[in-house]
Amino acid sequence: MMRLKGRLAHKFAESPLLLLRLPAWRSRLLALLILGAFALLIGRAFYLQVLNNDFLQEKGDSRYRRDLEISASRGRIADRNGDVLAVSTPMKSVWAIPADAKLTPEQTQQLARLLEANPKDLSRKLASEKSFVYLHRQIPPEVAEKIAALKLPGVGQNTEYRRYYPTGEMTAHLVGFTGIDDKGLEGVELAFQKQLLGRPGSRSVIKDRRGQIVEDVGSIRPPQDGQDIRLSLDSKIQYLAYSQLKQAVAESQAKAGGVAVVDARTGEVLALANWPTYNPNNRESLSGAQLRNRAVTDAFEPGSTLKPFTVALALEKGKVRFDTVIDCAPGRMTIGTATINDAHSHGPLTVAEVIQKSSNVGAAKIAAMLAPQEMWEMFDAVGFGQVPELGFPGEVSGRLRPWKHWRPIEQATMSYGHGISVSLIQLIHAYTVFAREGELIPLSLTRLEAPPPKGAMIYSPQTVREVVAMLEMAVRPGGTAPKAQIPGYRVAGKTGTAHKLEDGVYAKRYVASFVGLAPASAPRLIVAVMIDEPSAGRHFGGDVAGPVFASVMAGALRTLGVPPDSPLQVVANAPVAKESL
Repeated sequence: MMRLKGRLAHKFAESPLLLLRLPAWRSRLLALLILGAFALLIGRAFYLQVLNNDFLQEKGDSRYRRDLEISASRGRIADRNGDVLAVSTPMKSVWAIPADAKLTPEQTQQLARLLEANPKDLSRKLASEKSFVYLHRQIPPEVAEKIAALKLPGVGQNTEYRRYYPTGEMTAHLVGFTGIDDKGLEGVELAFQKQLLGRPGSRSVIKDRRGQIVEDVGSIRPPQDGQDIRLSLDSKIQYLAYSQLKQAVAESQAKAGGVAVVDARTGEVLALANWPTYNPNNRESLSGAQLRNRAVTDAFEPGSTLKPFTVALALEKGKVRFDTVIDCAPGRMTIGTATINDAHSHGPLTVAEVIQKSSNVGAAKIAAMLAPQEMWEMFDAVGFGQVPELGFPGEVSGRLRPWKHWRPIEQATMSYGHGISVSLIQLIHAYTVFAREGELIPLSLTRLEAPPPKGAMIYSPQTVREVVAMLEMAVRPGGTAPKAQIPGYRVAGKTGTAHKLEDGVYAKRYVASFVGLAPASAPRLIVAVMIDEPSAGRHFGGDVAGPVFASVMAGALRTLGVPPDSPLQVVANAPVAKESL
């Protein structure tokens, strides 16, 4: 056996392959190739890690680094005196990264219990293929602390803000509200979205494999809070308007109503109340009727509140004088196939008495002295048929047909507010001409720090003084609105009562209104009231809307410290002229 192994070894040693000599350059080439490969690897590593490391940095950061958004606080909304109407309060939102959120059944049950969520729904979210999901938005801080104490993998929290409205129902339609993403959905919140909305910031953090933050790297971009908005609203006057409107709608068993108060010196809106209303802090069950800001978004036929504009135009054109007699007998007049009626026959009336008694026949006869184009231009000049441009969502323009298409009966009915529609804010805006000696100034929802811009002159001061004297007569005994009197103040105003138009036919449902200004000697405030479908046995503007005007105007004048301008006492049981429809 040993002899056999020796012979095999001897033959292997004598193999010609072992005697073959390779060229020396091959070994050198191989060595150079190996060295070159190492050089390429080193160069590539240097390029990726030093010269161009963005790709690897991005891949590495994606595994352990996260950029978290830092919410910005939305700007506050306050009234003209600084009282807060809307403010953002910090809340916590719970989120998860499904790929990292590997919870045990017990942990899922604990989390569901704290979030007051269905465990199955929660498990479905945690099993999502998305890279990020919210588990619950805007939870109380104490609940957030309990969840944080569980130290659940892949589950985190961030700070958000929830909007709170201290004045609730009182200012709901004006202020509006935001959605869960802090974006304005209604009212001022929507109208001033750009100013109120802040810019969120971000911070960079390092997370471990369980998704927990282990290090705060720093802020990338600090958040910028939104801009505060100071409204022209006066909360005291707003509460007065809201409470009186609510009471009036209930007493008259009406469908709805609205009240607006404007500072005659500046055009600032001091109050804008609606009923029905809603609580912006709890919007779980809302209807469209509750959400509508009727003073801005609803148009109605204003009725006799438009008669002063027709009379003012006739005075301005020299067609009539204050004491010009208009024959209103026998209480009706026919134009074509249509008949215009007064509540009862007045006989001959002066122009001033046409306003005091609210005669439709008298207004129609005065309108017949004017050209249709003249009337249309006057209505257009005071803002009817145009969007008020308050910047408020849902503003309507109302309805004012082109004068070229007017028939004689339409010109007649428009003289006393039928065949034309306006919103409450348009109506009160138009009445600024009677509070400012003929000048129409723009209205403002925000507090003005400088004098208001110069307005447009619609009527001459002399014409306005005569019309205001007529409007004072309408509030005194023998007029249509003695219930609008205010002790110690001279009041000038006009009632309106109009049938509602339904499917092209006037129904036996009414809109009662009143617009007035005080003190009449130097007007400071204008108040407009609208009651929709009063049904408790009274429907005339003087009976339904007049008392609301008196309460709101009296309280507002006292709030602003406006001195009385008359020793006049309210006459109880004063005779009332029945308003024509």
